[in-house]
Amino acid sequence: MKRIYAHKIREDIAEIKAGEEVYLNGVIYTARDAAHKKIFEIINKNIPLPFDIKDSVIYYAGPTPEPKINPQNVVVGSCGPTTSKRMDIYTPKLLELGLACTVGKGERNPEVCEAMKKYGAVYLCAVGGAGAIYSGCIKSIKTIAFEELGCESVKELAVEDFPVYMAVDILGNSIFKGI
Repeated sequence: MKRIYAHKIREDIAEIKAGEEVYLNGVIYTARDAAHKKIFEIINKNIPLPFDIKDSVIYYAGPTPEPKINPQNVVVGSCGPTTSKRMDIYTPKLLELGLACTVGKGERNPEVCEAMKKYGAVYLCAVGGAGAIYSGCIKSIKTIAFEELGCESVKELAVEDFPVYMAVDILGNSIFKGI
């Protein structure tokens, strides 16, 4: 499998085609529905975001706290993907602002796929139901915004060999077409 790195995401995604399996590495951010709503309130007020959106990766997930009984020494509990379609109303604007990659589960609407093509961004699919496996790929976690949202706050994750599939590539090709 190919490895891609968040710090050079634009370069790494250029040659990867829809359907290819990759390992994601580096610093990424979590944001679900409630966080997206707050991010857009900030954007609409022209206030700087709590993280640099340009060339970043957003994982649609709400990590649970580190387990009390922790024989694997994980830094977080379950951290599986949520359904990406719920963020489709926000995604084109975030791509316009420089977002390079989103990670979640399920298909995206045609407008999001077109915006990905237009802005040279991609969508990676994580496997639903694999949250415990994904937690083992997370090496550090830090809440960076909207702490009041609990597991839906924006978190900075350092991930290592986080297994995903290229679902929508920079040409707009999607693994979901024809399904």
